Amino acid sequence: MIARARQLSLLLANPPVYTRAAFVTSAANEQALALVESWPRWPGGALALIGPEGAGKTHLASVWAERAGATPYVASTHAANRPVLVEDADTIGDEALFHLINGAAADGGLLLTARTRPATWPAALPDLRSRLNALTVAEIGEPDDALMIAVLEALFREKHIRAAPDLYEFLLRRMERSVTAARALVARLDEAAAEQGRPVNRLLAREVLEETASLFED
Repeated sequence: MIARARQLSLLLANPPVYTRAAFVTSAANEQALALVESWPRWPGGALALIGPEGAGKTHLASVWAERAGATPYVASTHAANRPVLVEDADTIGDEALFHLINGAAADGGLLLTARTRPATWPAALPDLRSRLNALTVAEIGEPDDALMIAVLEALFREKHIRAAPDLYEFLLRRMERSVTAARALVARLDEAAAEQGRPVNRLLAREVLEETASLFED
């Protein structure tokens, strides 16, 4: 629990930078990126962005929201006539989702994120089910080696860490495959190197990985 608390505090102290320049592309997400960037030409004004946890949905959605001038969906304060971003869209309820999809074109765009395809989302309203089935889907795949290496390289550059080439392969074989986990791991490596006056190498990485093995476990 101490390691988990330390890592979570590091994440809070080092919030991710959700800019287009910081979004790393690979075969796992390039098609999703192209679809998101095709706004405002989405069929019906709406797009569903799906993918596993930690794959970069929030980052890509934030890039779109900045470009489109979109507001995050909040049920109590939602106002029409501007683009809307809805994260975890499969949890907001039938009526709200139905009206958002219906108004997507008029509002200037609707981006829905979730882990699964809209066709699998719960929907008691038949009209909502038909609209979910018809949504255009941009899917981010599981992070591949190329993406994870590029993410690690970018994170190391942010920390001004010169990592040996063999460190990447070492980390990929042992770390959780997610952008979130990579950010926490690099932050902890940077902290440990500064605390102990050591270089960031495989030996230090092994110690940090052992220390934080249960970071994202319940």
